[in-house]
Amino acid sequence: MQTLKDIKCGSGAVVVRLHGEGATKRRIMDMGITKGTSVYVRKVAPLGDPVEVTVRGYELSLRKADAQMIEVQ
Repeated sequence: MQTLKDIKCGSGAVVVRLHGEGATKRRIMDMGITKGTSVYVRKVAPLGDPVEVTVRGYELSLRKADAQMIEVQ
């Protein structure tokens, strides 16, 4: 299983599944990250947290903990 956290800077992926429950999962979905969505990793902070991605035409910063809940391929 590969997560968004594992994707290297400058690479893209497609969301396969969201892990997590309740409010956290709903918040990720509200940001536009749903199954089948293309995600492109733009930047990773020097210490690895947060990760900046482009999703649905806008830039979004995610914490590593949230990125780890997003399964991609």
